[in-house]
Amino acid sequence: MCGIVGYIGKKNAAPLLVEGLRRLEYRGYDSAGVCLLTDKILEVRKSVGRVDKLAQAIQAKPVTGSVGISHTRWATHGAPTDANAHPHLDQSGRIALVHNGVIENYDRLRQRLAAAGHQFQSETDTEVLAHLIGEHYEKLKDESAVNGQRLTQAVLNALKEVIGTYGIAVICKDCPDIMVGARRGSPLIVGVGEGENFLASDVSAIVAHTRQVIYLNDYDVVTLTPAGYTHASLGTDTPALQVSQIEFSAEDVEKGGFAHFMLKEIFEQPRSIGNALRGRVDHEEAMAKFGGLNMTPAELRAVDRIVIAACGTSWHAGLVGEYLMEEFAQIPTEVEYGSEFRYRNAPLDKHTLVLTITQSGETADTLASLREARRRGHKVLSICNVVGSTIARESDGGIYLHAGPEIGVASTKAFTSQVTVLTLLAVLMGRMRTLSHTHARAVLKALEAVPAQVERILEHNDAIKKIASKYAQADDFLFLGRGYCYPVALEGALKLKEISYIHAEGYPAAEMKHGPIALIDEKTPSVFLCPKDSLYDKTFSNIEEIKARKGPVIAIATEGDEQITRKADDVIHLPAVPEPVFPLLATIPLQLLAYHIAVARGCDVDKPRNLAKSVTVE
Repeated sequence: MCGIVGYIGKKNAAPLLVEGLRRLEYRGYDSAGVCLLTDKILEVRKSVGRVDKLAQAIQAKPVTGSVGISHTRWATHGAPTDANAHPHLDQSGRIALVHNGVIENYDRLRQRLAAAGHQFQSETDTEVLAHLIGEHYEKLKDESAVNGQRLTQAVLNALKEVIGTYGIAVICKDCPDIMVGARRGSPLIVGVGEGENFLASDVSAIVAHTRQVIYLNDYDVVTLTPAGYTHASLGTDTPALQVSQIEFSAEDVEKGGFAHFMLKEIFEQPRSIGNALRGRVDHEEAMAKFGGLNMTPAELRAVDRIVIAACGTSWHAGLVGEYLMEEFAQIPTEVEYGSEFRYRNAPLDKHTLVLTITQSGETADTLASLREARRRGHKVLSICNVVGSTIARESDGGIYLHAGPEIGVASTKAFTSQVTVLTLLAVLMGRMRTLSHTHARAVLKALEAVPAQVERILEHNDAIKKIASKYAQADDFLFLGRGYCYPVALEGALKLKEISYIHAEGYPAAEMKHGPIALIDEKTPSVFLCPKDSLYDKTFSNIEEIKARKGPVIAIATEGDEQITRKADDVIHLPAVPEPVFPLLATIPLQLLAYHIAVARGCDVDKPRNLAKSVTVE
């Protein structure tokens, strides 16, 4: 979580830092702060709340300087207060630090430093790290190293004592021409400019200023100057830093005329689904093709079990993938929460393939699952959206979504892109086994029609908004579906609770009778996913049971279904498609329903309370 932006160059850093923080605010918005180095003085401005409050504080008390660090916080240690906001200073006031991650042994370090006379101004683990670096900097004062080398060495020495995760940016008033960055388990990149350089936790913060970036590896420590950078490592290996090109532009991380990023990203799905399909369909062979799996056909055919590890929305996409893989390829597939997989001793036999799914490529639990699987000798493929991310780099192979940057905290286009890619992957695995040319071709043809069908669904945005306004004040929702629709019900419930704060639960429709039906009353809407599929009659019977108890029903149904129109209170009709493709269409109205309910309730849909976009801490 949290966002870091650092700048060293010739320009006034304050406007660049605040602009970068605004682009990173989806990573944390409990508090924000900056520290600029001006005439060997560290000037700190920080405040509780959004980046706009920080901007106001800087406007009220201006600060200038060409070297600076900044941070937007999602609180872990210590409540959101001015004192706990970053940046933090060391005991001497010479060193300033911003930090993402968690220092697990901070309490022991704090006690040791306090016994040595250090006084702390906050409750944070970050301030402890600042003091620890300051202690090592002081110990190096009698050595012959110049101040810049001394600061880098102090960071290296301090981090050797640290247990936990970090992405940090450090400046020192004795060293006006350098900035030090380091990472372990929390993303950090270097932006390479002309006569200037940047540190950031996400490329979106700096894409307006440079398209050249370096994705740091765990244990990397970099020292930046306006003219360049040097590299060291706390690890046993020190791979050379590689400069990469950012694929998107600054315009891609703007709202583009939409009220919220989430709404923009919902409307981008015809394009993002198309991008996930582009170049990956072989019509002649009725086959999907990928360039980055790094597995031979023989290795893919040898897979006899798949374990999918993911979190949140990606976990729901994984559930759709389980249905797809078992139907198309007849491969037993299990979906694990990344947080559970990493800690339990799940048996994995020789021919098990582990598949991780992540939008950011930095999700802590998913990354730990990847590393655990590889430690045990298993091939790991990843489905990921962010090029150059840690999970993308550490996987044996994988598939990029090419969905473009997703800024809204509640994932939308990444989910549908993940499901698209999973469908293609299931077709590939199926065609290597028993999936017929005819069946595969029909699925691929249906997939290629999805972008245009999503466009048609989005044309009904105003009608969905009216339905949302009707139910916006409900306190509870149920989302129900069978087969492929069950994971979509889970995802619909998650979207609603994430951004509107309404309690919502997703269930297999048949499970309703095993407890959840007790919640039904006239004020509790049920959202049913009820396409004209092989389970239609069963699902319709569940609707009858809700209506018999006077529960309101919103139905996601197939065009031309007049029976459900007569029964449900409100119906959103979707084009008729094969069952495996229906999740891609059904997700869209659920996203719009959640969005419009949240807006009607006055919620900030792009920055929901207590949430941040990328969960990089446990």
